[in-house]
Amino acid sequence: MAVTAEMVKELRERTGAGMMDCKKALMDTDGDMEKAIELLREKGLAKAAKKAGRIAAEGLINLKVSEDGKKAVIIEVNSETDFVAKNMEFQDFVNKLTDIVLDSGVKTMEELLNYNYSEEGTVSTVLNNKIAKIGENLNIRRFEIIEDPNAVNVGYIHGGGRIGVLVSFATDASYNEIVDLGKDVAMQVAAMSPKYISEADVDDEYIENEKKILTQQALNEGKDASIVEKMVIGRLKKELKQVCLLDQAFVKDSEITVKQYIDNKAKSLGKSIAAIRMIRFEIGEGIDKKEENFAEEVAKQMNN
Repeated sequence: MAVTAEMVKELRERTGAGMMDCKKALMDTDGDMEKAIELLREKGLAKAAKKAGRIAAEGLINLKVSEDGKKAVIIEVNSETDFVAKNMEFQDFVNKLTDIVLDSGVKTMEELLNYNYSEEGTVSTVLNNKIAKIGENLNIRRFEIIEDPNAVNVGYIHGGGRIGVLVSFATDASYNEIVDLGKDVAMQVAAMSPKYISEADVDDEYIENEKKILTQQALNEGKDASIVEKMVIGRLKKELKQVCLLDQAFVKDSEITVKQYIDNKAKSLGKSIAAIRMIRFEIGEGIDKKEENFAEEVAKQMNN
């Protein structure tokens, strides 16, 4: 029986085993789904299955930048608890994954999961082995790569890996010349979470949506319709200063904007520097976290 991609996907969802392990199990059992599940269980590759449904919203953000700053990667690997995130084995795993993404040329999650991690096997196999050993659901959630010969990238990790930021600069300066500047700007992104680099990057949909909200707010305040439009323009400009990185007040010196800080550094170096891209990862963002009642959990365990 021919093994299809849909069959592999179903088996992976049902067992939590790696993609290649699922494919091999289906081939070895002539496409029999139930027998393939049994085979994976026998091999210990389905041990992660019971844990796969548990919410993994803790973990680590990690990043690495090449020596010249031309290539940078940022990755998020999740665990169920902060305790595991502080485990040295877990941290070493995340570090090695970051090295693989930086050095190997993988571009997609599928390529990463199928990449040979060590003598243990692929990244997917090692991940499942660690789930079985550590006893928590672990998940390589996402990664991004920036590779630009005309830019220099600088990264910053905050809170022991809870927030990670990469900022790209179009510049004729070297990495070493702008690394301190870059970390300051990345810290700004970590602290203030801007949505855009500059007002020029703000999309029309965002502008129109904010105008509608601000207009309704003004009308709800009882403002005269004749002045609402001017009020909305003023309030929108004020809001854009909060969501655009370059217009934000610089956290280390509120008397100047981030753009003024960058321009001052560029002038002192005698070289052009412009922030052109940013990536901000925060651990577990967007994941619906289950609220645990500790007393209920203890009572439940005692009754079992």
